[in-house]
Amino acid sequence: MIDWNAWFSMVNLLALIAWTGLIALPRWPALLSGILYLGIGLLCLIYTTGLIGLVTGVLSNPPAAGGGGGGADFTTIAGVRAIFGTDGGVTIGWTHYLAFDLFVGLWIARDGDAKNISRLIQAPVLLATFMAGPLGLLAWLGIREPIARRQGRFR
Repeated sequence: MIDWNAWFSMVNLLALIAWTGLIALPRWPALLSGILYLGIGLLCLIYTTGLIGLVTGVLSNPPAAGGGGGGADFTTIAGVRAIFGTDGGVTIGWTHYLAFDLFVGLWIARDGDAKNISRLIQAPVLLATFMAGPLGLLAWLGIREPIARRQGRFR
């Protein structure tokens, strides 16, 4: 039986390390490659392996505390609720969010650096992306063009 709590903790730690590096460290090419391949790539691999394992039944998927079980599908609210009603479903779904949010964060950082936008401006947007994905992306889309145009660096 798989320990979903351990996997959940592991993907959280992996994402936290990658986000800390993205926000706090100098953006050397090796760091950005590491975040892309060792952070995002590994999260995607964990997600894909877990999803295939759950769908095929290779990985056990007991109901989460207070959650449901079978009947999972992506076409109804009840079906999606059933997916997240298991420890495996929650872990795999959360890994999906972590991978995509980190990918968006990496894009924001690279875009900001290419436009010479201050890391003091980037940092709160990256934190918002880390904590609430689309909120941070929306903030970046709202501020990147005006700042870059004032600097003559819009691409």
